[in-house]
Amino acid sequence: MDHIDTEIIRLLMKDARMPLKQIAEHVFLSSPAVAARIDRMEKEGIIKGYHAEIDWLKLNYHITAFINLEVEPNQKPEFYPFIKECPNVLECSCVTGHYSMLIKVAFKSTMELDQFIGKIQYFGRTSTQIVFSTAVEHRGILC
Repeated sequence: MDHIDTEIIRLLMKDARMPLKQIAEHVFLSSPAVAARIDRMEKEGIIKGYHAEIDWLKLNYHITAFINLEVEPNQKPEFYPFIKECPNVLECSCVTGHYSMLIKVAFKSTMELDQFIGKIQYFGRTSTQIVFSTAVEHRGILC
């Protein structure tokens, strides 16, 4: 990776649908050269995918929450496949501290959130924080 690859990544993080020609103009390369660099970064797993940024509120998902879940190490083989199949789970990370999992979820109502918490309590104790507002939305690291 060089400074040109870093700039291409920065541009794609800002707008994943930016035309190759426009990226090429920014980095002073030809469109085929930029396409080759992007292809290489995809094959190397540096660029893992392209995603739409969704406004969950406009789809009536008014409840965003973070759930801390205490999962015993021997439960992880059962927990990981379970959590991957839950459509309302936006992120799930194994973390340090009193709880072993941090789960970000979105639901249309507190009743749906409560039902989900009841299901995951099969795996352990929970602590939930409901989001009031978000000062910084999900973003990539500037290279």
